[in-house]
Amino acid sequence: MRIIHCADLHLDSKMESNLNKEQAKIRRLELLDTFERMVDWAEANAVNAILVAGDMFDKGHIRKEAKKKVLTAIKEHPQIGFYYIRGNHDKSDFIEEGVDDVPSNLFMFSAESWNSYELENVVITGVELLSSNSGTIADRLVLDRAKTNIVMLHGQESNYDSKADAEIININSFKDKGIDYMALGHIHSYSLKTLDDRGVYCYSGCLEGRGFDETGDKGFVLLEILDGKIDTEFISFSARRLHEIVVEVDKDMDMMSVVSAVKNAVDEHDVDKQDLIKIVITGERDLDDDIDVNRIIRTFAENYFFVKCYDRTRTYIDYDSFLHDKTLKGEFVRLVQKQELSDDDKAAIIEMGIKAIMGEELD
Repeated sequence: MRIIHCADLHLDSKMESNLNKEQAKIRRLELLDTFERMVDWAEANAVNAILVAGDMFDKGHIRKEAKKKVLTAIKEHPQIGFYYIRGNHDKSDFIEEGVDDVPSNLFMFSAESWNSYELENVVITGVELLSSNSGTIADRLVLDRAKTNIVMLHGQESNYDSKADAEIININSFKDKGIDYMALGHIHSYSLKTLDDRGVYCYSGCLEGRGFDETGDKGFVLLEILDGKIDTEFISFSARRLHEIVVEVDKDMDMMSVVSAVKNAVDEHDVDKQDLIKIVITGERDLDDDIDVNRIIRTFAENYFFVKCYDRTRTYIDYDSFLHDKTLKGEFVRLVQKQELSDDDKAAIIEMGIKAIMGEELD
């Protein structure tokens, strides 16, 4: 038997935090397209079930087009069972009240109690976590240890820092329950860890990265189940990847050298033309030099779907050169140098002060 575990699709996200209107529209459609491609991949690879461990959608109001695409994909693949548990972003059911043609191959879970569905000798059990049940839900879980047991939950692993609106999953409370695989959602990066002597717990991560806190490969987990034994494989599947590339420069580099260093760093990464890149310039620069962020963006923007750049360099101050400088700049530098401040704070104050003295525009 083959099962796909995915989560955190966040379909119908606005995608406007970094992108312009046209780029955001493209990415919003790509989220839906990746879901549809995954379902087609499941059919082509004889997958029996798809587990969606929460946050299928991104917000309470879902466009009819998005709901229709998801329901159509489910209906057009009746041989695949879809097991969907709501996450903290799924504020309402995407199946509207009064709808008569709910797909017969769509199986959902309530918050009232654990629900179980049997697929041959595999039992898929899940519950929607709420603040009212998250502390006691593990105590109410009873599984048949003779079966292969998959448990679905959406929430924050207890040894992670809690996020707003995320229910806590106390992993220790699920040990020795007869679980073979815990299919989890909420953490947007892939992670597979040992639960106990019998089972594992896994965050599949998201299908598509939406921001630069979601860099790298994104996709789903494929479970191969044979004679009660589960083998897992992470399948990279996103249409685009996001990269954060840190480039260190030094004070002796001019802008041409900085651009060349950025190009070398990008070439060293596995970046495709359709990907999104965040470039972070670090290191030291001379007091009189600026990092031309816009030039860097212009240099690479035509080669990739989206490029942004941040100047995180520190200003290098040669204090000795101002030691006997009798100008206002020298007096100002010596005054700041005497203050009980960090080197970074001194450099920032001196840079701003000298710009003011020279009549330059301050940022």
